[in-house]
Amino acid sequence: MKLTLNREYAQRHLFVAVLMFALACWFGYDGLIRYPATDAAELYRSIEKAEAPSGFDLDGFKEQKTKTQYGFALLSLLASLVVGARLAKSARFKFEFDDNSFAVNGKSRSYDEILEIDRKNWEKKGIVALKLKGDDAFSLDSWHHRGVNEFMELLKKRS
Repeated sequence: MKLTLNREYAQRHLFVAVLMFALACWFGYDGLIRYPATDAAELYRSIEKAEAPSGFDLDGFKEQKTKTQYGFALLSLLASLVVGARLAKSARFKFEFDDNSFAVNGKSRSYDEILEIDRKNWEKKGIVALKLKGDDAFSLDSWHHRGVNEFMELLKKRS
């Protein structure tokens, strides 16, 4: 049996990655195009919904708000990349198993090579960590992949 990417997990993470990218574009547009093209007094009125007090540094306000948009754009873009990278890593992870052996990312392994099964997060989170001979280790998360429960049942039968 092969583990497959959990569709709900993939959809939620893809949605968040796209949302964060869209926010990065929005903040980038404001910081690169809209704010520089807007008069400082008008920008103050549009953000604060009031007239600027007399003697207020409108140019400094505009510069600070423009820099803030750059920061928000960068943070949103980084969030999009992190979530997207995690999703891509989960999608690329290959795990197959049968009654005789299992394969991790194409490398066939024997059940006898399992040194330790860490089930401390299994009941609460559906995560199991396996330590193998040769300092290899990996985790299986039932939220990320379908089929982890079946693998755990097979391990239970083998013990």
